[in-house]
Amino acid sequence: MNKPEQITIDLGARSYAIHIGQGLLAQAHDHLASIIKDRQVVIIADKTPAQHWLKPLETSLKTSTPCHSITIKGGESAKSLANYSALMEEILGLGITRDTILIALGGGVIGDLVGFCAASLLRGLDFIQIPTTFLAQVDSAVGGKTGINAKAGKNLIGAFHQPKAVLIDLDCLETLPLREMRAGYAEVVKYGLLGDETFFAWLEKNGDAVLQKNQKPLITAIRHCCQAKAAIVAADETESGKRALLNLGHTFAHAFETEAGYAGDLLHGEAVAAGLGHAFALSHRLGFIDTEACQRLAAHLRLAALPTWRSDLPKKVAHADSARLINHMEKDKKTRASRLVLVLVRAIGDAFIAKDIAPADITAILTATSMEEALT
Repeated sequence: MNKPEQITIDLGARSYAIHIGQGLLAQAHDHLASIIKDRQVVIIADKTPAQHWLKPLETSLKTSTPCHSITIKGGESAKSLANYSALMEEILGLGITRDTILIALGGGVIGDLVGFCAASLLRGLDFIQIPTTFLAQVDSAVGGKTGINAKAGKNLIGAFHQPKAVLIDLDCLETLPLREMRAGYAEVVKYGLLGDETFFAWLEKNGDAVLQKNQKPLITAIRHCCQAKAAIVAADETESGKRALLNLGHTFAHAFETEAGYAGDLLHGEAVAAGLGHAFALSHRLGFIDTEACQRLAAHLRLAALPTWRSDLPKKVAHADSARLINHMEKDKKTRASRLVLVLVRAIGDAFIAKDIAPADITAILTATSMEEALT
């Protein structure tokens, strides 16, 4: 077995390592020993991946660490105030102290929820991310954003709370359905679009191999995304500037998810893919990017069997009134003084933060039935 790769998130005294490799859960104690030694550990796991991955993690950690496990139902609906409250009470019932460390085992939903619990419990506990989905491995497990959803919108309740380590075990992807791989791939595409055209061109040649979980291209994609996010987070931890670029496509996507109602029929990555299409089309409408770049994005998303437009999403979103969607967008965390802030593009690999976008331009994009119509 090859030695795991390691990437550092440079945040001074709060710096931490991202470990990437195979068989890491069975070796978790070895990689995390300096963090968990002589501490109570509470694992919170999504019930679905827990069937495969909780036991090897427990076996490794219980060799010298007091360890408790809690399994919960995953899915976006898990990120609710009610579930957050119930999970907090269950963890408190274990008799935790400020030395207790939480471990999130699951996808982005579990990472967000457990991270927010860690930020809140006893005014702040340490936690570790062990992402089991492709989307979480390439994006959400890194960077310290934690939170839950509100009726008003996605991730509107939360905190910046960095993990002590991130353990990315490629073996966890063995049991991941293709639809979940595709959803994660949307975030991979985002990294090429926002700052690295060369990487996007690499994906055009190797994207199918990534989706088929071929080890070499898979590791390349994960490494690139983690390195890119590490650099951005180190420069702007709390999203006061450059980090907002990571939200390319997400203002639209979060509006789509809010409208869908977190019922499980729309995955975050699917909403992001459609959001990328809308962000590119809006950039085109405003004269920032040419038609060819938009068509190139749409072609690549389609080859990956990902949505390019909200018409590809569940009916509730596809047929939603544009005014309702704009209302959701206005509640986005990036909005400043009631002014919409969106991430747009000048070219593939050249994203920027745009303010004061006229509502009429956003309406025009949302009322188009396809990217092709939006580009005419």
